[in-house]
Amino acid sequence: MGSLPFTVSDLQTSTNGARSSPTLLCTPLMGTTVDQMFIEMGKAKEIGADVVEIRLDCLRTFNPRPDLEILIKRSSLPTLVTYRPIWEGGQYEGDENKRQDALRLAMELGANYIDVELEVAHDFTSSIYGKKPDNFKLIVSSHNFHNTPSAEAIGNLVARIQATGADIVKIATTALDITDCARIFQIMVHSQVPTIGIVMGERGLISRLLSPKFGGYLTYGALEAGAISAPGQPTAKDLLDLYNFRLIGPDTKVYGIIGKPVGHSKSPLLFNAAFKSVGLDAVYVHYLVDDVEKFFNTYSSIDWSGCSCTIPHKEAALKCMDDIDPIAKKIGAINNIVRRPDGKLIAFNTDYIGAISAIEDGLRGLNGTIPSAGSPLAGKLFVVLGAGGAGKSLAYGAAQKGARVVVANRTFERAKELADKVGGQAMTLAEVENFHPEEGMVLANTTSVGMKPKIDLTPISKEALKHYCVVFDAIYTPKDTRLLREARETGAVVVYGTEMLIRQGFEQYKNFTGLPAPEDLFRQLMEKHA
Repeated sequence: MGSLPFTVSDLQTSTNGARSSPTLLCTPLMGTTVDQMFIEMGKAKEIGADVVEIRLDCLRTFNPRPDLEILIKRSSLPTLVTYRPIWEGGQYEGDENKRQDALRLAMELGANYIDVELEVAHDFTSSIYGKKPDNFKLIVSSHNFHNTPSAEAIGNLVARIQATGADIVKIATTALDITDCARIFQIMVHSQVPTIGIVMGERGLISRLLSPKFGGYLTYGALEAGAISAPGQPTAKDLLDLYNFRLIGPDTKVYGIIGKPVGHSKSPLLFNAAFKSVGLDAVYVHYLVDDVEKFFNTYSSIDWSGCSCTIPHKEAALKCMDDIDPIAKKIGAINNIVRRPDGKLIAFNTDYIGAISAIEDGLRGLNGTIPSAGSPLAGKLFVVLGAGGAGKSLAYGAAQKGARVVVANRTFERAKELADKVGGQAMTLAEVENFHPEEGMVLANTTSVGMKPKIDLTPISKEALKHYCVVFDAIYTPKDTRLLREARETGAVVVYGTEMLIRQGFEQYKNFTGLPAPEDLFRQLMEKHA
């Protein structure tokens, strides 16, 4: 069941005739009545689908001739007719001959495609021999709801499907791991016949999004999130608007965010809009990854150009890197990985850059200093609350800029461990209350105190905030925490957690593309969606 690494030669050796035409976007119609399906057809056309799949097995009552006349002849889009039996994951439980009769009738009435299962394909193809209309294509499909077989087994399956006389091969497997998709990509790239390759389930999402890169004949996009015809199916709208499906081709570079969970991430929204705005041939996807090492070993060609890295992989990914930025190495966590042209992986931590630059700007606004005159943090007393990942990032970042760092943590030991590494002093969170050796200090909260749902909490009293001139809170849900509200009331300059989030994104974009980030676009999208 091992996945072969997906190399660039797989793309270069492709001689697939089907590649010349763009991948079609097919929207399944799941209405339970003909009228409902007809309404869905209109919606599919509006969204921008190329083909509609008429799922006859979803209809509660079905009168073959009159219903197919309406659905096929009055469709504003090309039609693919499927009548999926229960033994292949569908809803039809009736007589097999009647089912095949209905499919033959659909062909006669002008359906552009019919999807028939491998199990019955030999009988079906012999029954329509010599009767196929010119613009008609037969899809022969195989669905595996358990796993994704070895590359060899999938190859044999393709050969069996081709032997039935199929015009188009369709293979759907199930992803137990994201690396399963690589085997389907290889099949699509090397296949001599038009092929639809899909890996079902959330771990198979990239098989659907990247279909145009690997020459897939067609991919499925649902009308609505609640109306999917198979596990892991994205909506047609997301394919088109979020992932820029129409702009993906064989040379598209692939970026993404690796995490678990990862579906909630707004990064694809920001990066895909940014890539599109400057005409970069690149796409940014959600990667649901269980095993980081296996992921990097499988997707190892330079077309897999880099990724953002989130919980729980920020430490584990370190071991897979060829090169690590010195500060990221000290922090011991990475969030940004770039594949160099020689194929090597280099890692960065952009979290600290995002936070530190935002705090520096806060100080500059206060003092009116010119940006070029060194860091305004130099010589400042910088108090970090919390010694976890974000605490580390801020402590190292501030020390690098010449600040005198104080680390406060609930447990003193953890505070001391970090303080020693950055040449600073340590204390418990309780001690911060009465700590004010000087005025005009800088405070950075990296604890979760004050985060949703407990938004009425704060890590430090309003009284103690009087001694700080700038207060930063890494929390961004809510954006305006109690800590920041009270800091504002004491006259401090406040720096929002959303600033760290957005600026670390600018930094990642720069590392990925070598270009400055479209900052206004990022900010507009964050305002609107986050």
